[in-house]
Amino acid sequence: MPDDVQALLHRLRLPHIRAHAPEVIATAKAQRWEPVEVLRALLTEEAAGRERSALATRRAGAGFPTGKTFDAWNPGASSIPAPTQHALRTLEWVHRHENLVVCGPSGTGKTFLLEALGQHAVEQGLRVAWFTLEDLGTLLRRHRADDSVTKAIARVLRADLVVVDDIGLLPVSQDAAEGLYRLVDAAYEKRSVAISSNLHPAAFDELMPKTLATATVDRLLHHAHLCQTSGESVRQAQALAGQGVSPLS
Repeated sequence: MPDDVQALLHRLRLPHIRAHAPEVIATAKAQRWEPVEVLRALLTEEAAGRERSALATRRAGAGFPTGKTFDAWNPGASSIPAPTQHALRTLEWVHRHENLVVCGPSGTGKTFLLEALGQHAVEQGLRVAWFTLEDLGTLLRRHRADDSVTKAIARVLRADLVVVDDIGLLPVSQDAAEGLYRLVDAAYEKRSVAISSNLHPAAFDELMPKTLATATVDRLLHHAHLCQTSGESVRQAQALAGQGVSPLS
């Protein structure tokens, strides 16, 4: 392409047209396209490229732990009823600013389900943020020094869905307990919060001060879908069946 055209595309910030224009123009000449067909093809490439870039940005910003999606999810292996799984995948609850609590024993697919839902939400154009309780405690400590905790929580809630994973596995520090409360309180009826927990929310007072636990659970469950998983650990079953590792050569 001529240098002046390249420069114009760069100034107008049309990188995907710039990348695909030589190929499109060559095809257009060979097949004798009408001018409008050339324009349509170039704009289509630019739109598709921007969508790919936006998806990659949302996915990177979410901070997912492993990258698991519904492509690897086995609905029949989950103890959550199939109609409930289908309803969750519609993401209507996120658009209604409702919460999701998935609780049950380790290895029963809680984190997998939340990550797959988060990945699906990102693919649908929504913003997701992934945290552990320890992350929330760290966030609180980092911003308490300059009294900017409220602003930090507000930045987190730019996401449409905030996930807090693996509650109940480790002792909860005062900072983490306060961070969870602040998050749930600030998100109440404005954003969706999804959590996974080894404990039912009714037992959160075993992990954190009773006053904080009561206030947190009150707001968390008011507009929430509660799913309880059961059964044996999938990881343990795979390990016992020799599916946890690849054979050594």
